Amino acid sequence: MIPVTKNIRVLLVSLFGLALFSITQNASAQEAVPTEPDSGAVVCPQGNYPLPPDDCLPLGPSQIITEMANMGITYPIQPLPAVKPPSDLGYVPYLYYRITEYTSNYYPSLEAAMEKQGALRQIGPGELIYLTYTNVAETNRGTYFQTASGEWFPGDGTRVSVPNIFQGLEFLATPKNSFGWILFETDIRPEPFYNFSAPSVRKAPRSELVQIYQTVLIEGTEWHLIGPNEWVEGRWVGMVQPKTTPPDGVTNGRWIDINLAEQTLAVYDNNEMVFATLIASGVEPFWTRPGLFQIYLKKQTEDMSGAFEADRSDYYYLQNVPYTMYFDKARAIHGAYWRTFMGYEQSHGCVNMSIADAAWLFNWAQEGDWVHVHDPSGRTPTDPAVYGDGGA
Repeated sequence: MIPVTKNIRVLLVSLFGLALFSITQNASAQEAVPTEPDSGAVVCPQGNYPLPPDDCLPLGPSQIITEMANMGITYPIQPLPAVKPPSDLGYVPYLYYRITEYTSNYYPSLEAAMEKQGALRQIGPGELIYLTYTNVAETNRGTYFQTASGEWFPGDGTRVSVPNIFQGLEFLATPKNSFGWILFETDIRPEPFYNFSAPSVRKAPRSELVQIYQTVLIEGTEWHLIGPNEWVEGRWVGMVQPKTTPPDGVTNGRWIDINLAEQTLAVYDNNEMVFATLIASGVEPFWTRPGLFQIYLKKQTEDMSGAFEADRSDYYYLQNVPYTMYFDKARAIHGAYWRTFMGYEQSHGCVNMSIADAAWLFNWAQEGDWVHVHDPSGRTPTDPAVYGDGGA
């Protein structure tokens, strides 16, 4: 037998203690970590999980889809329940001519017009004068135009050959979220603020249709979420917010909603949205008056003229304005062939639309239909004393 010295005995006791401590620690660690089931943790099928499920992990595509759903964006992204109206609605049987000289005279014959003698009447002076013609005579003394009544005027202006071609949308059902049109080409940002060290997501062209899933106010600036990580400043969008209830006073579920802050018009029939588009309403101080009105007269075409300044320097004369629907004194909804784009205030109080959009509305509307004009921003005066009769 090998004798065990005191030092060896101490060493053996120490080694035994260390071994026992190690076994105890391993056992405790095994008790602290639950054993994974034989099947393992599985990733949930692709989908939206508002609440964490018990039987799977909502990771990968499901996590992205859930985050999108929390922002109001469904996956796959659903198009608006809308169609483009027929493009031939923009056709009118008129040829328009803008007088760029300050005045223009009507003459009884081509010869009189060439000699500039015996004028029957004078149009103007004014800065916005559009005439219609049926025939053109090219002579060695210039170009002359004949009116439907047989009169002639000299060609001191510009032919209007391409009216505004913008068109809104006809809806098959009321959309679930807001939408709108880009008013000017603009950068789409990855966040709802301007961080010029980060590149923009893309450029959105003018008139692009966008869906709006969220609207936030950051340091006084409104931002719209138009897609995953796609934000656009609110002032660059003409937004339509679908209504769920008619305005006070409308009891038949049929009305035209005009939003002055957004410069949009929406049409409701049986409490469902059936049409929406951009407009151009009255510019200060010729605001379109807020209130609830009714269409009291429809006219297929209308000649419009007027002036507001004492010296009549702002005189306008517009022949054959198409699809006119009067609703507030001389204020009307109508087509505006002299406008190149909608979406911001431009008129003398009327609600201007593209010819195609005005045609759609004219075909739908009836005398007596309600027109609700409002300004959610509160910038448009509501005092009736501010308003005159209005104009184009």
